[in-house]
Amino acid sequence: MEITDVIITAAHLIAGFILVFYAAKAYKKTKFPPMLYLLIGFAVLVLGGTIIEDFFGFLNNNPLEEMIAESFEIVGFIILILAVKKS
Repeated sequence: MEITDVIITAAHLIAGFILVFYAAKAYKKTKFPPMLYLLIGFAVLVLGGTIIEDFFGFLNNNPLEEMIAESFEIVGFIILILAVKKS
């Protein structure tokens, strides 16, 4: 992994977890159930786009790694759609 990849991944994680933090703070303040869906959806997107993709790097099977990461992102988007629909 090159230094630029590490920097981009770190920036993605930082921005993503800031978003998750504020979603958690908003849910805690409002107790509005769709906010919980937003929180979960954002968390799944951040994890799928960074940590899960890197975690499955040991598979040495790029199409499978990509499919797993994309699956997490699709699930995250579905959860976000539910949040918006329920609000």
